[in-house]
Amino acid sequence: MSSGGETRCALVTGAAGGIGRAIATRLESEGLSVVAADLEPDSDGPGHPVACDLTGAEGNRAAVQAALDEFGRLDVLVPNAGVQHVAPIDEFAEERWDQLIALLLTSPFLLAKYAWSALAESGEGRYVAVASAHGLVASPHKVAYVAAKHGLLGLVKTLALEGADRGITATAVCPGFVRTPLVENQIADQARANDLPEERVLEEVILAPHAIKRLIEPEEVAAVVALLAGPEGSAFTGAALPMDLGWTAR
Repeated sequence: MSSGGETRCALVTGAAGGIGRAIATRLESEGLSVVAADLEPDSDGPGHPVACDLTGAEGNRAAVQAALDEFGRLDVLVPNAGVQHVAPIDEFAEERWDQLIALLLTSPFLLAKYAWSALAESGEGRYVAVASAHGLVASPHKVAYVAAKHGLLGLVKTLALEGADRGITATAVCPGFVRTPLVENQIADQARANDLPEERVLEEVILAPHAIKRLIEPEEVAAVVALLAGPEGSAFTGAALPMDLGWTAR
């Protein structure tokens, strides 16, 4: 995955664990230099760790600048950082709405804005957002997450059109439920919201929309991101790729 003999650089957000860590590991294994940005980065994890708060403009600007300062270029941008909150609409705290929209929608916009020139200079710039099946369908008690992920797909489509003449592609990966702390940490909240014991949540709530009843592994998502970031992914742009075990086939 090199251009002109130079090593390509990727910026992955939310890279300290879960899907982001798997993506950073996979891209690094394929020869990319990786900047692994997170609120609390793992110094023992893959890539070059960078601490930044992506809920504000300065943190997003700093993450892009860290890649440029460390490697002198930026070829692949993977907005992945995420958080979840589960509550009925009438109990959904406004500050949690603001937090989720900032991290899941405004941050991907700001990262694109600040990285746009560098991605264009790459000649094969790739913007690969980690969205969700919730960018395509909805579930109750996740109003901010669903709204943000729907918005993210609109952002990706717009970036694809704006980037077409500048050598930049923009895509989104839309997984179903992935085996990550983000999913595991929902169990107690889903039990309360759905009036179920916690031991029934995985089967009756989380896996209910999947046609194939299992969790997706982070490495499976990373493999799709690597495809889209590599030479075989050059024909994909403006697309949202479901990898949801049949969820959106219903």
